[in-house]
Amino acid sequence: MDARLGARLAELRVQHGWSLGELADRSGISRSTLSRAERAETSPTASLLNRLCGVYGRTMSQLLSEVEAVPTPLLRAADQPLWEDRASGFVRRSVSPPHTGLRGELVEGRLTAGADIAYDRPPVPGLEQHIWVLEGALDVMAGHTDHHLDTGDCLRLRVWGPTRFRCPGPDAVRYVLAVVLP
Repeated sequence: MDARLGARLAELRVQHGWSLGELADRSGISRSTLSRAERAETSPTASLLNRLCGVYGRTMSQLLSEVEAVPTPLLRAADQPLWEDRASGFVRRSVSPPHTGLRGELVEGRLTAGADIAYDRPPVPGLEQHIWVLEGALDVMAGHTDHHLDTGDCLRLRVWGPTRFRCPGPDAVRYVLAVVLP
């Protein structure tokens, strides 16, 4: 998966006609980090992918679906791709069958106790998110507003600026993220 993702990131950069330096300027990510991600020498973090998705105008699910198999209307649980950001304790399962032409998608997220992920901006401004906690507790910060969600709670918001997802513990949290493009 990392090799296909790295190749797709390099392909997107070339399609835009950007050098590594130009992409670094646009994304705020160092040239060396971008180079290592494109060569699959390192697995990109969720935050890094979010920044690149913002530059390329894609959601993370769209980007990840571009490196997966041909779209199908049914995606069996055993075939749903997992992506892990070991540095932050975040595991992401793409639940919806990938399809670049649709506006909505479902993602299952899991954060270990104490895990904290910050995104400096949405990949697409005005992105609508529905966050439904299945197990555990989740703190979501959107802009200057903090939300504490417990099992069964669902938060709907439009994302225009920074967001942060934090699992306060003591147990891990598992949640569904429904993403709808504006």
